[in-house]
Amino acid sequence: MCGIAACRTREAAAPYLVKALSLLEYRGYDSAGVAIRTVDGTAATVRTVSRVGSLSPLLESWHGAELTGVGIGHTRWATHGAVTEANAHPHSDCSGRISVVHNGIIENADSLRSTLESLGHRFASDVDSEVVSHLVEDALVESDNLRVAVSSIVGQLRGSWALVFLDSATGQMVATAHRSPLLVARTPHGDFVASDIGAIAEWADDYWALRDGDVVELAEEISWTNRGEPAIAPLAYQQPVWTSSPRELVRHTDFMDREIDEQPEVAARVLDTLSPGIADGSLWRSTGIPAFSRVAILGCGTSLNAGRIIASAFSRLGGIAHDYIVASEASTAVLDANTVVFAISQSGETADVLRAIEDLGARSSLVALTNNPHSTLARQADSVINCFAGPEIGVAATKTFVAQVVTGVAYALSALVDSERMTRAEAQRQVADLSRIPDLLAHAIAASRESVPEVVSQVLDSTGFVFLGRGSGVVYAAEGALKLKELTYRWAEHYPAGELKHGPLALIEQGTPVVVVDNGDPRLASNIAEVSARGGRVIRIGAAGSTIPALGLSLGTPLHGAMEQWGPLESVAPLQILARELAVSLGRDVDKPRNLAKSVTVE
Repeated sequence: MCGIAACRTREAAAPYLVKALSLLEYRGYDSAGVAIRTVDGTAATVRTVSRVGSLSPLLESWHGAELTGVGIGHTRWATHGAVTEANAHPHSDCSGRISVVHNGIIENADSLRSTLESLGHRFASDVDSEVVSHLVEDALVESDNLRVAVSSIVGQLRGSWALVFLDSATGQMVATAHRSPLLVARTPHGDFVASDIGAIAEWADDYWALRDGDVVELAEEISWTNRGEPAIAPLAYQQPVWTSSPRELVRHTDFMDREIDEQPEVAARVLDTLSPGIADGSLWRSTGIPAFSRVAILGCGTSLNAGRIIASAFSRLGGIAHDYIVASEASTAVLDANTVVFAISQSGETADVLRAIEDLGARSSLVALTNNPHSTLARQADSVINCFAGPEIGVAATKTFVAQVVTGVAYALSALVDSERMTRAEAQRQVADLSRIPDLLAHAIAASRESVPEVVSQVLDSTGFVFLGRGSGVVYAAEGALKLKELTYRWAEHYPAGELKHGPLALIEQGTPVVVVDNGDPRLASNIAEVSARGGRVIRIGAAGSTIPALGLSLGTPLHGAMEQWGPLESVAPLQILARELAVSLGRDVDKPRNLAKSVTVE
């Protein structure tokens, strides 16, 4: 969830570090800092609990020795210790010689700290990461070489880490990783280390991703070791083209607003890419996954919701049984034989998903559905499906959800054809149905932008919301409740509408907002009546005449395929816009909701 950027450049390091860290802001953070080597062999450390941009004036006002082109930087999302400047990274050893930035969690930090304190080490923070700098400080007594020192101490650590060390005395820079993403790039501008290629995409055309146990020294020659032995560098990756695309707001007030509007374009791009391989089964065959009889969905949050929709396409259109597994609870899951597991993660670095893969152990096949085809998840999977969403800056997922659903359903349809559970003719009808999605999304966005502001004005003071759906609408109600609580910090829960009388109806009182995803299920009418009879404020997202007439039914033409079996996908637009508009009215930062992060790299 934290972000790392480091560089050895021919020019001043400060502008590179600040720019790279600003490109990592989307991951979520509560503090930031840099440590830059000076010409006199010391480290200039600047930290803040404000935005990354506040580092620039602090560095410009630096009155110490001249800053060089060697430095490390970090954006922190607190796990150990409060949000204070002292707890911000980088951290250093007792002498100030060794600076370190860290993503992950050192699980045995408390015992290491106790031992180090008994040896006379003085700690300046409450965080687990600081122990690593002191371990290296001691190791340098035995070998005055940073790479050797780092190699000697990683065996003492338990947990997960992406670490970059700077020795201000020698100018050495060393990186190492274990169960946490970190990459290295050599460019015409110099050498870079980052936790995300997006941070350095402006300067790097290709990069190496560190393997567990790799220790890499950035010097005239980049040297690789693993567990103390010389190692061959892994194969280099080309950065995805979209990582260097512009990240300006254009006509929007925030990135979430822009990314909501991008959803029709994203859906069209995905369908243009995938549609030709659906009806003949070739899209699925390209994965190389063998025959299967059951599907399991593995994910967290929005990605899990997307997976549930994909699973329903397998089940309702092809009769394939499915499970869905909350990644953080995967240790209790039992999978049948011949199950294909779809591990879904926008970043491909979600720690709960990566640990779940280990917990599940033996399985038939693992398919990664991710927006980052060079991620840790992708490297561990048997096959990788790229959802082609492009960069998403807002922490609350919008267009990545749409891309995951459209991509996953396209592959599900192709798999059904390949396994002869669906005819080619039926698949062609499904492809025609899918082709309507961009227009449905565009209509839903336009209708919602017109209708939602009035709704927001009526519920601005409400402290709790209930979201309801029936059949395929239930998971969209779940996604709507998740978006509203993420952005507004108001309570929001979802339920199958038929469960109202089994408990949730007790929550309904005069004025309680009840958002209904009305996918045309006739049973919803009685549930809406139950809410109205108790004074609830019904906000119906559906066809013409609804509070928010945003669904395809409101276009006057019925869904002619089987999209209703796993849709209505376009309902996400009014749900997203409702959450965002309410959050903006409440003064929330919709791009960076409190306590949340985009890339969840800790369990």
